[in-house]
Amino acid sequence: MWPEEFSALLDNAEEVNLSIPPAEAGSGTREPTARKALKARITQDAFEKIWPLAEARYRLDGKLSGKAITLIANNPHYKQWHPSDGGSEEDVADSGHTYTTRYVIVHFLLDDVCEPVEA
Repeated sequence: MWPEEFSALLDNAEEVNLSIPPAEAGSGTREPTARKALKARITQDAFEKIWPLAEARYRLDGKLSGKAITLIANNPHYKQWHPSDGGSEEDVADSGHTYTTRYVIVHFLLDDVCEPVEA
């Protein structure tokens, strides 16, 4: 299960379709593979916390119940969707100090969870 403490990271995630080019090995032309994914802009700090969860599949609860996600981190097949710079925002704290929040764009593969049913 996806850790509850990170559920809020998916609240504003956008469902997208990835078009993965065919492998270059072998001859003949193949169609690109289509995969559903979630695209999210999260803080750099949050990304550093979920980094250890990368490349593993986690089931979801809540509005995405029945789905599973896999954080794309360094899989060469998905290099186009590896984490990337999501920009930064400057703000002023209540104390008057200016601070910068850095963001990262991440993609999670999104799959349906199929459960075997006992007869």
